[in-house]
Amino acid sequence: MAEMTQNGILIRDVPTKNIMTKSSLPVGGYSVNPYVGCTHGCKYCYASFMKRFTGHTEPWGTFLDVKHWPEIKNPQKYRGQRVVIGSVTDGYLPQEEQFCNTRRLLEQLKDSGAELLICTKSDLVVRDIDLLKEMGKVTVSWSINTLDEDFRADMDHAVSIERRLAAMKQIYDAGIRTVCFIAPVFPGITDFEAIFHRVRNQCDLVWLENLNLRGGFKQSILDYIGEKHPALLPLYQEIYNHDRRDYFRSLEARAERLAAENDCPFVDNELPYGRARQGHPVIVDYFYHEEVRGSDNTGHRNRKA
Repeated sequence: MAEMTQNGILIRDVPTKNIMTKSSLPVGGYSVNPYVGCTHGCKYCYASFMKRFTGHTEPWGTFLDVKHWPEIKNPQKYRGQRVVIGSVTDGYLPQEEQFCNTRRLLEQLKDSGAELLICTKSDLVVRDIDLLKEMGKVTVSWSINTLDEDFRADMDHAVSIERRLAAMKQIYDAGIRTVCFIAPVFPGITDFEAIFHRVRNQCDLVWLENLNLRGGFKQSILDYIGEKHPALLPLYQEIYNHDRRDYFRSLEARAERLAAENDCPFVDNELPYGRARQGHPVIVDYFYHEEVRGSDNTGHRNRKA
């Protein structure tokens, strides 16, 4: 197994028998992750739990396994299926420019008839517009939970918000369905209404998801809030240590009002594939109503009184 270090990232080549995995995600029938690990190093990343299964001891964000898989011999198997690219990594990490795993995957799925959902924080996806335009049902989603570049830089090492927004417009203008995934919504910090107004003319859907603190990163986020936003620390402690649920319910009500004021559909779950009217994206409510602390973060609705 070859390995090297680039810019402080440990990179290994790893073989895998099958790149496609049956998915338990509410948004997809199959998931495919061309890499193991994610060099964006987001401080709130739920995918860091993957280390339990991969045997990595390095800190999350400092390693990347480059998968090598046999060519997909029967892409028609996935016809009509939703295939999510990037459920526990980003298919367009900076290293994709060198290794081209995601490009290779798209080429193998080009004539499959699958419905693709690409989840990213990168603008490198514009490199593959030619392929995406050939593939029929394609959705590209960017995670954008702030317009404040300083906060963004504190939370991840991905490209700037401005670069993500520019890529979204370019993909949207190419006729490809786009999503602004406002996630995770940080209480008292994420202004989803401002983000909505910034993106409404260049996306088809706006997804909303709350910050779900669990695992090893919970305390580091609370420490960050205490240091950088001390006035918000009592709110975070109420939500994440005392199971306060009314805050995200109030945000959900605000989102519903925002939709009504802007003539946008407001739904609990994603509608069948299609493009929205420009300026009137569908707002999809993925605010969770299960236990805030210790949640399995499935996305399944579980409304509580």
